[in-house]
Amino acid sequence: MAAKLKKGDKVVVLAGKDKGKQGEISRVMPKDGKAIVDGVNVAIRHTKQSQTSQGGRVPKAMPIDISNLAILDKNGKPSRVGFRMDGDKKVRFAKTTGDVI
Repeated sequence: MAAKLKKGDKVVVLAGKDKGKQGEISRVMPKDGKAIVDGVNVAIRHTKQSQTSQGGRVPKAMPIDISNLAILDKNGKPSRVGFRMDGDKKVRFAKTTGDVI
């Protein structure tokens, strides 16, 4: 199945403790069905000091399920993603506006 959400997409969280927050996808894990979004689902990780890093409490973005994310269309509203043929290329489009992503 083709990827509906890709790295660099602006998304909004639909469910969970971060519902309504917006961010940009920094990494997608299609095998797990999860994505890492900047500033969303942040956990505090305690790291040990080493020669290269200071250590202490470090905020880290944790993966969130792709089903809980929706892409933002040009108007800033959540939208589902569809596919269509544009000439001989398969393109993604926002279902709310019909614009190519």
